[in-house]
Amino acid sequence: MKNVVIDIEKERLEILKRYRKLLRTAKPFLKDDDAKQIKKAFLLSAEAHKDMRRKSGEPYIYHPLAVAQICVEEIGLGTTSIISALMHDVVEDTNTTLKEIDKDFGPKITSIIDGLTKIAGTFEYGTSQQAENFRKMLLTLSDDIRVILIKLADRLHNMRTLGSMAKEKQLKIASETIYLYAPLAHRLGLNAIKTELEDLGLKYTEPEAYKEIAHKLSENRRSRESFVEHFIRPIKKSLDAREKNYTIIGRPKSIYSIYNKLKKGNVSFDKIYDLFAVRVVLDVPLEREKSDCWEVYSIVTDHYRPNPSRLKDWVSTPKSNGYESLHATVMSMPFGNDKEGRWVEVQIRTNRMDEIAEKGVAAHFKYKGTDTRTSQAFESWLSQVREALESNDKSKSAVELVDDIKNSLYHEEVFVFTPKGKLIVLQSGSTALDFAFEIHSEVGARCIGAKVGGKLVPLSHKLANGDQIEILTSSKQKPSEDWLRIVYTTKAKARIKEFIKEENKSHLIKGRDMIELRLKHLGYPVLTLELTNQLRAYFNAKDANDLFYRFGKAYIPIEQLKHWKSDKESHERKQAEKAIQSPIVDNKTFRKEMQHFNKDRKESDILLIGEDMDKVDYTLAKCCNPISGDEVFGFVTINEGIKIHRAGCPNSPELLSRHGDRVIKAHWTSQIAMSFIVELVIRGIDRVGLVNDVTRIISDELQVNITALSIGVKEGLFEGKISLMIQDTNHLESLVSELEQVTGVIEVAREEI
Repeated sequence: MKNVVIDIEKERLEILKRYRKLLRTAKPFLKDDDAKQIKKAFLLSAEAHKDMRRKSGEPYIYHPLAVAQICVEEIGLGTTSIISALMHDVVEDTNTTLKEIDKDFGPKITSIIDGLTKIAGTFEYGTSQQAENFRKMLLTLSDDIRVILIKLADRLHNMRTLGSMAKEKQLKIASETIYLYAPLAHRLGLNAIKTELEDLGLKYTEPEAYKEIAHKLSENRRSRESFVEHFIRPIKKSLDAREKNYTIIGRPKSIYSIYNKLKKGNVSFDKIYDLFAVRVVLDVPLEREKSDCWEVYSIVTDHYRPNPSRLKDWVSTPKSNGYESLHATVMSMPFGNDKEGRWVEVQIRTNRMDEIAEKGVAAHFKYKGTDTRTSQAFESWLSQVREALESNDKSKSAVELVDDIKNSLYHEEVFVFTPKGKLIVLQSGSTALDFAFEIHSEVGARCIGAKVGGKLVPLSHKLANGDQIEILTSSKQKPSEDWLRIVYTTKAKARIKEFIKEENKSHLIKGRDMIELRLKHLGYPVLTLELTNQLRAYFNAKDANDLFYRFGKAYIPIEQLKHWKSDKESHERKQAEKAIQSPIVDNKTFRKEMQHFNKDRKESDILLIGEDMDKVDYTLAKCCNPISGDEVFGFVTINEGIKIHRAGCPNSPELLSRHGDRVIKAHWTSQIAMSFIVELVIRGIDRVGLVNDVTRIISDELQVNITALSIGVKEGLFEGKISLMIQDTNHLESLVSELEQVTGVIEVAREEI
C-alpha cells in the first residue's frame, strides 16, 4: 500500500457524521433507552476496531456503521439488529467476549452476535469452508432469522466496496454472491438487495458485458423516459378520474436480468421485449387491496392489449416468501422511431405489498397479524427450510447440502391441491412423488403412484398449477436410489436419503467387517486411514462409506483385495528400483530433472499459475475452451490436475463458490504463438453463396484453419457451428468483426457449452 497521509481529525468527524445519520434514520421507531444502547454499541465497536483498517485504507468502523445503516434503511430492521450489526465483528476480531456482551446488552443480542460469529468464515475469501459455513448460516433460520438478514447486509456492503480487493479475490467473492447469496436474498423476499447483489456480481465476473449494458441503458435513457411518460399518460388519466391514491413509475430491468435475457435468448439489446417495467402502487385499506388491484388491471387493459399467457396473479395466491403483486404484460402503441409497439410489464400492488416485495421478511414481520395469507405462506416456507436443513444436518456433506438448498432458493412455484381442497405450494418442476413427501414422509416412502384429476399417473409425473392429486400407497413399497432422480424438492431428497441411509447401514458394516477380516489374512492387521484411502483410490470409490457399501453389496468381490495387494507391491518395487537407478542427490540435479519433465510442455511457457506465477502442468477445460487473452483461473481437480477455465465459464460460479480453496490464479503471457480451438455459432438469413462467403473470409482472407463445420437451414434461417484454430482473443475479435459484415449474417457468438 502506498504511503498515505491520514487525517485523524477528518476521519473522526466522518465517523460521527455516519453515526448521526444512522440515528436519524432509526429515530422513528426508537423507544425508551434504545438510543443509549445504540450509542454504547457504537462506542464499543469503535474502540475495538480503532487500530484496524479495510483494504481500501478506510477506518474499519466505516464497515459496521454501513452494515447497520443497510439493516435499518434498506431492510427495515429495528434496534436489536442495529446494535448487533454494529458489533458483528467485535468478538471475532478483538478480545471482547460474548460474556461481556451479554452483561451489557442482554441474551437476545448475545445470541445474534454468537450466530454471526459462528458463520463469520462464510465471508473469508478463498476459504475451504464456504459450503460448511453456508450450511451453518442457513441453520440459524431455526434460531433468529435476523442473523441471516444482518449477514446479507454485511455481504452487500462488502460487494459495494469490492473494488479495493485483488482481481482474483473479486472473482471468487462475486461468483459466490451470484451463486448463493443473491438466491438467498430472493427467497427471503429482499428484492432490492437481490437485484443489487446480482448486478454487482456481474460487474466483477463479466465486466465488459456489464459496462456494455450499463452504457446502452444510459445512452437511451432519455428516449426510454419519453416512452414511459407517453405510455402511462392514459393510465394516469383514468386513475385520476376514479380518484385513486397512487404512485406510478417506470424503470428498466436490472443489468443482470438483461444480461441473462441476452445470453439465453440469443437476441440483441434492442429486441428484448420487456426491457423495462411500469409499476402502479396503490394507497388503499387492507380490505380493498384485491379488488382495487384488479380494477387497475382493468384500466390498463382498457388502454393496451394484454398478453394472456403472461398474466401472473400473486395477489390471490402469494408466493411462499410473502411476495404479492399482479403482473400483466401489455402491448404499447408505436412511439417515436418505433414502427411497432413494445411489450411492457405492468406491476400492480399496494403500499403494503410493495414494502414486502422490496424488504421481504423484515416487512413481513411488521405486518404479521394483519394479513394471515402472507403469514401462513411465509411460515410454511420457513418451516420447510428448517425441516430440510435439520434433517440434512447429519446425513449429508456440506457441499451436497449447499447444492440442494441452492436449488430450492431460486425457483418458480406451482400451486396444487389435495383431494380435500387444501392448497400445497411446491417448486415448479415438482413431481407426484414430491407432493407425497410434502404430505408426510411415510406417505412419500410408501407411494406407488398418484391420480391427477382422477387419471392414474406415475411417480415422475410433473405437476401443473391447479392439479388435484390423490396419492396411492402400498405397505410393501420402499424408497430406492432411483427416486432421487425423480424428486425435485430438498425435503423429498432429504427424506429419501434418510430411508436409503438406514437401509444401507447394514451393508456398510458388513463391507467394513469383510475388508478388515480379509486384510488380516493378507498381512495387514489394522485397517488404517492410509490403507482405506489407498483402497478407495484403487477401486475408484467416492469415499470410505462408498467403498464399504460396494463390498457389502458384493458389487466388488472380496477376492479383488488380492489383486490390490499384488498391484501395490509391484508398484512399490518399481519405485524402489527407479530411485536406485537415478537418485536425485542435490537441488541442481532435481532442477534438471524437472526441466527434463517439462521440456515438451509448450503451453507452460505462456501460462503462469499460482500466487508465485509458476510454470506448471495444466489442461484447458473443455466446458469453456479458454484461449490466450481470456480472463482465466486455475482449478485443482481431484484426478486430472490443474484445469484452466474462463472467468465467464458457465461452471465458474459453482466452482468458485463451492470450492474456493481449490481455485488458483492464472495469467497468460505472450511468449509463444499458439493455437486454440474455438467454437463459433453463426446465425442469420439464408441466401445463395452464404456458406461460401463465410468460409472464404475465414480461410483465405484471415488464414484461419477450420477444424469442423456444420450448417443447418430451416424456413429461410440458418444456424452454423464452426470450430477454428485461433491465436488469442484479439485474433478472435477481428474474425468475429469480419464475419458480422457478411450479408445475411445477423449474429456471431462464441459457443457456450
